[in-house]
Amino acid sequence: MTTYSSRSRALLGFAAITVALAVAVTPSGAVTKKKVTTTKKKPATTRPATTKPAPVATVAGTTVAATASAAERPSAGKCTTENSQKGKVKDGKLRLVIGTGGTGGVFFPYGGGLARVLSSKLPNAEATGQVTGGSVDNNKLLHRSDIDLGMTTADSGAEAIAGEGVYQDIGQANICTIAVLYDSFIHVVVAADSGITSIADMKGKRVSVGSAGSSTEVAAARLIEAAGLKTSELTRDFLSVAESVNAMKDRKISAFFWIGGLPTAAVTDLTTSGPAVKFLDTSSLLPELRKKYGVVYYPKALRANVYKGVTAEVPGLGVDNLLTARNSMPDALVYSILETLFANQADVQAIHPEARTFNINTAAAISPVPFHPGAIQFYRFSGVYKP
Repeated sequence: MTTYSSRSRALLGFAAITVALAVAVTPSGAVTKKKVTTTKKKPATTRPATTKPAPVATVAGTTVAATASAAERPSAGKCTTENSQKGKVKDGKLRLVIGTGGTGGVFFPYGGGLARVLSSKLPNAEATGQVTGGSVDNNKLLHRSDIDLGMTTADSGAEAIAGEGVYQDIGQANICTIAVLYDSFIHVVVAADSGITSIADMKGKRVSVGSAGSSTEVAAARLIEAAGLKTSELTRDFLSVAESVNAMKDRKISAFFWIGGLPTAAVTDLTTSGPAVKFLDTSSLLPELRKKYGVVYYPKALRANVYKGVTAEVPGLGVDNLLTARNSMPDALVYSILETLFANQADVQAIHPEARTFNINTAAAISPVPFHPGAIQFYRFSGVYKP
């Protein structure tokens, strides 16, 4: 059976625990009842204000702005102790499924790496990374209890908890942040001989805007609109990053959009073995995007030499990536997952270049998706969470 360490028991404020942790989270959500008695702890010290611009979220029709200077957070929404207490655990091996992304992106290796760390370091646990379409798939699968943890871009997560856009079919998603992982660069890649020097030049061109329903598709539409075009003014293909790269190699498209960490394997493949490409500077679109979507997007540059042929920094846009859990996951399980990941931070940082930034301060940064109560307990005890 899996048991909590004496430290995690103390951190969670267990007055008397007669039941050890032995959980199996199934896709169907089937669990057996087990009573756990907890007592409240006083909040620990607060973390310094974050330096990165913080995102905004629209929750139940209300825009919730979060600024680094004010260190504001969105309201708890559905991420409450009342909801997390609904999640029960069952005897047996702890099985966790992590929704990642396509094989050509960063979510896939990052999520798979997290699964390996949890499988090897969390006692009696078996975690697996599941290939998905990315953020939108993960948010919907998590809402339906078909996975246990998921990875999402912050803009897609904000749309999910609002139940808007591609999430209208499920309504407000029952997801909560447990960690802010890293930030992604919004790639706008064009064939060098396409004549495209800005998104406005894509009018009449064939362009891949990401997989249908993906966070890349959503962001692409927003950037196209901010550039003064209608999506109907270009021929859109809905391709994954790997498919976009192949289409670019075959000269079937003139450009593609992609939200991903640096470097993204598929893009690396294109720049090393494909036709010559350029990365567009999209920084001028930031003011227009912020008018409508707030600070969920922020300045981020593509560094020189991240990809072959990029000899100078390319200004652009960034968006955060979150690790999320369903709001009904028990607080103690969320706490144990985070405790394991940060106790083995070096192993996490070795997963991928983007994982090198994984640390407890940035993990507790402001997110447009409210934090899970179990995560708040962990970060408060660690002294890095500021309400």
